[in-house]
Amino acid sequence: GKSGSGISVTRVPAYSPYAVAEHAVALLMTLNRKTHMASTRVKMADFTLDSGLLGVDIYGKTVGVMGTGKIGQILCNIIAGFGVKLLAHDVYESDDVKALGGTNVSQEVIFKTCDIIFLMMPLLPATKHTINEKVLPLLKKGVIIINTSRGALIETGALVSGLNSGIIGGCGLDVYENEAKYFFQDWSAKSIEDNTLVSLMGNNRVLMTAHQAFFTREAIDKIVSTTVDNLSNFLDGKRGSDLPNSVC
Repeated sequence: GKSGSGISVTRVPAYSPYAVAEHAVALLMTLNRKTHMASTRVKMADFTLDSGLLGVDIYGKTVGVMGTGKIGQILCNIIAGFGVKLLAHDVYESDDVKALGGTNVSQEVIFKTCDIIFLMMPLLPATKHTINEKVLPLLKKGVIIINTSRGALIETGALVSGLNSGIIGGCGLDVYENEAKYFFQDWSAKSIEDNTLVSLMGNNRVLMTAHQAFFTREAIDKIVSTTVDNLSNFLDGKRGSDLPNSVC
């Protein structure tokens, strides 16, 4: 249908699920092997090694992927290549995960057994604050949590307390629960009023990027080409729900 004003609205429904899954792995490996810190040191001619740069083998670790839609399945394909024990949770069990030798399990099993947890599900009332204060005691001590999906999947207060207590050993975030005011803007010369965001930015066990997981050349090409297609369909006379990517 069309909006009340007679304006047709279209969208770009998907661009590159590979971009988001690959960025999640980049966050994990940077956080684990401290390559961002190591690069800064080497640029300053500090070639020493110490425990601040110590990582772990991903091989042999138990990895939980929460959400096995398109992006989650691509992530499972990548992470299986490390030689991990792969666990997945989704309301729709994934045959692809089984084909990789993985197991579909409950949320609780993932919380209790996983060394690394990837959040890959959409934000819905049922998934909001999947990581919360009640979950913290269930988590394996030192767990690494990666979120490239939606900020509100993590209750930020619970994340901070989990980091402070050592239950959460590290966190890679491309999204943040209260990002709307800050992301996609330059705040370097201004004062950030969100104290929780400031504390995460200053925590060595947190690696944050500002919603750039989708940001690859292929994804941008797809966004542009789909937008051009949407305009072309409109110019061909299609309106409202007749447009392939219509919202209204």
